[in-house]
Amino acid sequence: MEDISKELLNKTEKSKVRFDELTDLISRPEIIADNREWKKLVKERNSLENLAYEHEELKKLLDNLNSCENDLKKEKDSEMISLFKNEIEELKEKIDKKVEDIKILLLPKDENDDSNAILEIRPAAGGEESALFALELCRMYSHYAEKNRWKVEYINLSETGLGGIKEATITINGKGAFSRLKYESGVHRVQRVPETESQGRIHTSTATVAVLPEVEDVDFEILDKDLRIDTYHSGGAGGQNVNKVETAIRITYLPLNIVVTCQDERSQLKNKEKAFNILKSKLYDYYQEQKMNELDANRKSQVGRGNRNERIRTYNYPQGRVTDHRCNVTSYDLPGVLNGNIDEFIDAMIIKERTELLQQA
Repeated sequence: MEDISKELLNKTEKSKVRFDELTDLISRPEIIADNREWKKLVKERNSLENLAYEHEELKKLLDNLNSCENDLKKEKDSEMISLFKNEIEELKEKIDKKVEDIKILLLPKDENDDSNAILEIRPAAGGEESALFALELCRMYSHYAEKNRWKVEYINLSETGLGGIKEATITINGKGAFSRLKYESGVHRVQRVPETESQGRIHTSTATVAVLPEVEDVDFEILDKDLRIDTYHSGGAGGQNVNKVETAIRITYLPLNIVVTCQDERSQLKNKEKAFNILKSKLYDYYQEQKMNELDANRKSQVGRGNRNERIRTYNYPQGRVTDHRCNVTSYDLPGVLNGNIDEFIDAMIIKERTELLQQA
């Protein structure tokens, strides 16, 4: 393990040097004056911060180990020899742990992990019951965001007459929001007795969740001629107008027929800005998938077709049970999960992904 630790120390040296260089650069007046360049360098520095810290920690541990081993060779007193041996064993254990931590940090990282998250939630199979469940998922993610002190914005919320939702677009603003919520993409299945069921039969319904990173800088151009921008009245339940001024915005990207709507703000300008940001994220996601030649497979892995058998998680009300089928984790605290306690599932997915990547490394 000592050889591996020294190898990792050498491997992370460049990251530490670059981190120190970036720390100096972002404090220079000419860099601060260029906001776009400053943000780019700060983002790069943040991505290296943990690795630079762990590099220094490993270096200290190896230096201490080397010092203890040298002192042990010179020591004649049996009691001191015993103390040195114990300290060496403790240091070796700490080095082994530090090596594993660094291996994880060196795994390929999603460049969008520090981004805000955009969630699109829609009912799938199950009619009105599915629409009601989709609303509960919206609330679940809102509660989860609040627990993490992230800001929640409902960009678009289209309601049904019975209190469910036809679709919802939510932005969750907070560092690392996407890194955790990206594991929520897929089909969520609910099993329960609907309020409208007179004979007490359990129904199965589904809702889909797609999670996208909110991107600021994109390396493609969005031309005005490719956009159709419509304005309309913000609507409430049952189509009732809640705003007599046409502040809601609908942007259609004509080449791909991607439609984005926003009715969150009373200002048409603010709604347009938010809608355009979501469009950029959708296009970024589309082009990223194109680059990987996995567009169809990737999209299906996120939301499938909304059928009952294409699920990542099941919420079983009669048994008070929630099961994630990807990592075989089950919670019997259904109310807690719906109140935003979903870290158990997300942590299990992170461990599963890291384990698979480490096996491939």
